[in-house]
Amino acid sequence: MTQDISPSVARATAPTFSPLYRQIKDFLVDCLARGEWGPGAAIPSEAELAQRFNVSQGTVRKAIDEMAAENLLVRRQGKGTFVASHDDPRSHYRFLRLIPDDGSMVESHSEPFACAVQEAAPEVAAALQLETGAPVIVIKRLLSFAGKSVIYDQIYLPAGQFPGLTLETLRAGERSFYSLLENDFGVRMIHAEERLRAVAADAESAGLLAVAEGSPLLLVERTAYTYGNQPVEWRRGLYLTTAHYYRNDLG
Repeated sequence: MTQDISPSVARATAPTFSPLYRQIKDFLVDCLARGEWGPGAAIPSEAELAQRFNVSQGTVRKAIDEMAAENLLVRRQGKGTFVASHDDPRSHYRFLRLIPDDGSMVESHSEPFACAVQEAAPEVAAALQLETGAPVIVIKRLLSFAGKSVIYDQIYLPAGQFPGLTLETLRAGERSFYSLLENDFGVRMIHAEERLRAVAADAESAGLLAVAEGSPLLLVERTAYTYGNQPVEWRRGLYLTTAHYYRNDLG
């Protein structure tokens, strides 16, 4: 069904501080959230969207520019604009920021070793906006670079959004974790917030990362969100940084 949000209607129904292109962006994000265009799919041209929403092509372009800057869409010269996907290798490096000291981009290998449903502790429930005690899937895995384990992840997901997720599923194939969630469960991570602090390795993490108990580790706590700013993942990652560093691009 065509959505007509002509300027006169928009001004009558939306706050004056919301620019028209932002309203177009909200409509487009809603289309993505409802699955009108799936990950990797081409969206209609700017001219088609301008006609659909009864606005100028420039307004649509500004909305798409902002969505591309937020990694919701990807522009491909001469081909069009596409929904961003975790299947794109570049997406992998958006969320994995640990780099070898020599700066090389070494492919990581995921080794999940536990997956079970538990009751959400207060800290987990708060991060995922759930009731304390709600069922969550708890995943434990190691990430290795060049055969050396450097990250120990504890990942928490709302159980209701990922029915049937098992350790066997996690171990099957060579897809990234976020690619699996996107393709098998229709949940795409849009952005994440992280908190970093230095900690000492406890007995469990020391054994898994083959370091002495008490060794310095970098703790990265991440909350990842899907469309609508809905939290769908909380994780605690313990990073071994003796030969790696955490890189964040602030540009």
